[in-house]
Amino acid sequence: MSLLGIVLLVLTTALNSLKPQPCATGSKLCQPTSALQYAVLYTGITLASLGLGGTRYTLATLGANQFDKPKHQAMVAFTVIVYVEDNVSFKWGFGLCVIANLIGMAIFFSGSRFYKFDKPQGSPFVGFGRVIVASVRKTSLQLSTERKDYYYGHDGVTNKVAAATLSKSFRFLNRAAQKIEGDLKSDGSIAKPWSLCTTQQVEDFKTVLRIFPLWSTALFLATPKAIQSSMSVLQALTMDRHIGPHFKMPSGSVIVIVLFSTSIFLTLIDRFLCPMWQKFTGQFPSPLQRVGVGHVLTILSMAVSAVMESKRLKIVQEHHLQDQPGTIVPMSIFWLFPQLVLVGIGEAFHFPGQVALYYQEFPMSLRSTSTAMISLIIGIAYYVSTGVVNMVQRVTGWLPNNLNNGKLDNVYWMLAVLGVINFGYYLVCAKLYRYQNVKGADGSPDPDS
Repeated sequence: MSLLGIVLLVLTTALNSLKPQPCATGSKLCQPTSALQYAVLYTGITLASLGLGGTRYTLATLGANQFDKPKHQAMVAFTVIVYVEDNVSFKWGFGLCVIANLIGMAIFFSGSRFYKFDKPQGSPFVGFGRVIVASVRKTSLQLSTERKDYYYGHDGVTNKVAAATLSKSFRFLNRAAQKIEGDLKSDGSIAKPWSLCTTQQVEDFKTVLRIFPLWSTALFLATPKAIQSSMSVLQALTMDRHIGPHFKMPSGSVIVIVLFSTSIFLTLIDRFLCPMWQKFTGQFPSPLQRVGVGHVLTILSMAVSAVMESKRLKIVQEHHLQDQPGTIVPMSIFWLFPQLVLVGIGEAFHFPGQVALYYQEFPMSLRSTSTAMISLIIGIAYYVSTGVVNMVQRVTGWLPNNLNNGKLDNVYWMLAVLGVINFGYYLVCAKLYRYQNVKGADGSPDPDS
């Protein structure tokens, strides 16, 4: 699906009938983009996005099931491909994407016979729906304190982890697993799937409910970074992007600094900082501690971004460039690097922490979903960031079309303040959370939580 989408994008740049005709700025003789051109473009983008969403994070789970510590980093898309699109053509840039996609597919299928595959057991979300419906149907039922009154699974149908003990949190959901007359067949299996669930299904749903507040803090952690990512590219367009006498860095490639710093610090954290932490405390940092450090570094990055933008605007004023859109400010693109490095370091802390938290804490039936939670966070964060930027543009004058005549530094300070508030919310959620599947970590499992 991803390959088909990229092929369509290649066609929109290669075939004259599928791309808008060149048009001079301000001309009244421009031909409008046709419905067919829009349809092919959006179909390509949709297919490429669906393919990415369906493979990238599913592969993460597949890899985790094969190995103990899968690691993967890729930066070609933010460097080589962006440079080709910027300096050669989009046709060649998308062509490189097609080639990379074909190579990836070939490698994947060549090794498929060696993979360990989990047997499909149906959608876990159907089970969650059954828990909600069954608990609502039995609202008037008095909760029993007797273990024998609850359904733990039927031999030969459920697996060995089905006999979960019901916890005291979200007790109203326990009714979904409480047996009443007519719920079971004569052989002990469920007669009414939407009236009775296993205790394991109930506890799995509770686990998702417990972790949701922590997940929501990650959403507000990713939103400022999505805004910073877009604004950094716009800032780069106004700055001197020359690196040496013969190379000009594409503005879109500035984000690669985040990936470089993330890659470097992933190694440093794994090989040096975590062992040192274990040496002094007797245990490795927990996933929640890693995520907390990521919060702090992200806030610091927003503050550094605000200071840097204040300096850029000061140079703009000194050279009277406020009313000259498109003019290059005599300030090197290297000034953007510190804030992006901080973001990268923060991601090296909180992304692995979140993946570990979701993968360890989510029910077995939701392992694929657990690794996709990061993707979901990023996707929603970019939508939210668009809404935040639009609101700032409507309410304030901080983000005009001409960035040299705006107040982007105020936007960054606003994001820093919101980050502090979100960090406080995170600390409350982390303090109240109790690990379910991580033994020996801070906040060890509590059966009564």
